[in-house]
Amino acid sequence: MPHFLRFSQELETRLERLAERTGFSKAELIERLVRDGVGQLESELMFEETPHRKPSDLSIDQLLRESGLGI
Repeated sequence: MPHFLRFSQELETRLERLAERTGFSKAELIERLVRDGVGQLESELMFEETPHRKPSDLSIDQLLRESGLGI
């Protein structure tokens, strides 16, 4: 399924240079970046035991309970 992406001029230039230096096409480089990036996001977001929350989202009582220090 094709997707259309817009990159900043700086990023476009960097991809072009990398493609020239490595011999890979820009499409191959972008696919690799997305694949690796999705893998990293999965590791960070989906496989954590607790939901991704900011500490400010919890009350002090909740923080203490979840840490095992509360009642």
